[in-house]
Amino acid sequence: MKVLIVEDEVKTAEYLHKGLTEQGCAVDVANDGIDGQHLALQHDYDVIVLDVMLPGRDGFSVLRALREVKQTPVLMLTARDRVEDRIKGLHDGADDYLVKPFSFLELLARLQALTRRGRTQEPTQIRLSNLQIDLIARKAWRGATRIDLTAKEFSLLAVLARRQGEILSKTAIAELVWDMNFDSNTNVVEVAIKRLRAKIDAAFTPKLLHTIRPGCRPRRQPCR
Repeated sequence: MKVLIVEDEVKTAEYLHKGLTEQGCAVDVANDGIDGQHLALQHDYDVIVLDVMLPGRDGFSVLRALREVKQTPVLMLTARDRVEDRIKGLHDGADDYLVKPFSFLELLARLQALTRRGRTQEPTQIRLSNLQIDLIARKAWRGATRIDLTAKEFSLLAVLARRQGEILSKTAIAELVWDMNFDSNTNVVEVAIKRLRAKIDAAFTPKLLHTIRPGCRPRRQPCR
């Protein structure tokens, strides 16, 4: 489970980071609303823990900005036990609400419930032109031809298919597929893309994988 914590209270953020990491989660932390909104929009998380009272931008405005483009499950934290605040958060798109102080085990159970709910809403198959991807069986076809993919190649294909139409940087791909910080000295992304292209594009049309070089204008002329 990949979790984003947006919390300005350092002790609370550290407590959540430690507890969730010990549970095997990959955890990012932002200590203000501006950084939290940036991370939430730029990366894919299974669930977001969002404080209401934040410097820079409050949790409600971060939530509204997120809901314009994504439906990532959000659990809001607040020190204020007012019905009006909970109603506002739910109306703005929050999936759950927890009042401080809280039990870590309760928060963990709520996050797990939210991620299960989110997974049931995801499509089980993706079709792009004559490429068909079965996310449950982890299989792919071009037309009637089965494409033999390694586990990592399938994960890469699934990420690209889910984000079709977007231009993904090497950094974003490394984080989404390998869950690692990008090292500019490694060519792991280029090698993986080359192998995937050879399997799903080389013998088929139309070509589905495109590399956009800096300075190119993909809307007028795709860059290869």
